Amino acid sequence: MFSWAKSALSAVAGTEEPIYGPEAIQPVGKNAGDPAFTELTKENLKWQALNYTNVETQTFYFNSDAGHIGFFQVIYNNIFGARTTVQFNTKLFYPNNERPFLWSSDPLSNHGFDEGHYSFHADGVSIQLNEDGSAYTIKAAVNNSSLVNVKFTRTAPGFQGGKNGTSNYGTDPKEPWGSMHHHFWPRCSVDGSVITREGEIKIDGRGMFSHALQGMKPHHAAARWNFVNFQSPSYSAILMEFKTPPSYGSTIVRVSGIATDGKLLTAGINGDVKHLETKQDSDNDWPEPTSASYQWVGKTDDGKEITAEVTGPLGNKYDRVDVMAEVPGFIKTIVASAAGTKPYIYQYAPKLTIKMKIGDEVKEEEGVLFTEATFVS
Repeated sequence: MFSWAKSALSAVAGTEEPIYGPEAIQPVGKNAGDPAFTELTKENLKWQALNYTNVETQTFYFNSDAGHIGFFQVIYNNIFGARTTVQFNTKLFYPNNERPFLWSSDPLSNHGFDEGHYSFHADGVSIQLNEDGSAYTIKAAVNNSSLVNVKFTRTAPGFQGGKNGTSNYGTDPKEPWGSMHHHFWPRCSVDGSVITREGEIKIDGRGMFSHALQGMKPHHAAARWNFVNFQSPSYSAILMEFKTPPSYGSTIVRVSGIATDGKLLTAGINGDVKHLETKQDSDNDWPEPTSASYQWVGKTDDGKEITAEVTGPLGNKYDRVDVMAEVPGFIKTIVASAAGTKPYIYQYAPKLTIKMKIGDEVKEEEGVLFTEATFVS
C-alpha cells in the first residue's frame, strides 16, 4: 500500500493526538453481527471523492508472465477540503530486479469522473470500468518513459472485509471523525503493455486491484503497515494490515483473502504477519525485515477450515522509498510540525511457496510475493 505512506504527508500533517485508547477505533468486521467479508458488486467500485481531508487510491498490481512486476496507481488527495491534487504513478521492476526499476510519478490536470463515479479521467489518463463491472482499462500518456495501455479483468470475486470494508475512528461510533476503507479484486488476468523509452514491455499475466480510502490524516490513522500480494499459477493471496498509533491503543486492523480462478476460497479479517528477522536501517533506525511469515486463516463457503502460510527470506529489497523525498515542497513545510513522522517503505518480491490446507487436503505451490513493510511513526 505504497500510496498511504507516500500520500501521507500529502494529506497534511497535524500535531500528535491525545490517547483515546482502543475504544476509539471500530475495526472493520468487528461490529456485532458483521460477516467476515462481503463480495463486491459494481456499486462498491465507485470513487467517493470526498470534500474533506482524505486520500483515495486505485492501485493495479501486475505480475507478468515474463517476470516483470509493479503497479499503476491514481492518488486522489484532498487537503482541508480546499485543495485537491491527483497523481498517476507507474512502477515497473524488471525480472529478478536485474536492472534499475522504472518509476514515473506525474501530477494530473482537469481530472473528473463519469456520471456514476465508476471511471476516472484526466488530461492524458483514463481508468475505465466496463459496463458489467468486471474489467478496468488503464490508459496513460502523461510520461514518455511509461506509456500505459493495459486491461485488468477480474477472474475471481472481489471482496471487502466485514459488512462495508470500513474501520471508523472516534469516541462515538455513530459520529466517527475518521475512517479507513479497502476493497480488492484479489485475482485478475492482465493484458497490455507499457511503452518505455527503450521499447515496448508486454505485461500479460496476473494481477490484483485495490481501492482504498483514508478519510483522515494518514499518520493519525496508522503507524505501521504490512501489505502482501502473493500470486502463483493457481492461487492469489492478499493480506493488508496496519497498526494504529498509541492514541488508538496500537490496535491491529487486518483484511485478507485467498482466491483461485473463478472462486474466492476465503476472506475476512484474520491472519498474521511476523517479521522473523530484521536489521537496523543505518539511515533511519527502522527495523528493516529480512525474513517474514504471512498467515491466512478462514473457512470455505462449505464450512471447511482453511489455513495458508508463506514464510521465508525476503531476499534483496527491491526498493526503499523515502516518502519525504517524494512529496512536494509545500507539504514538507506542513509536515515539519508532525514530530516523529519519518515514513519509509521497504519493498520485496521473493519467490516463495504457499502452503495451504483446506480441510484435510494439503497443497503447495511456488509464486511471487510482492510485499511492503511501511514505517510511519
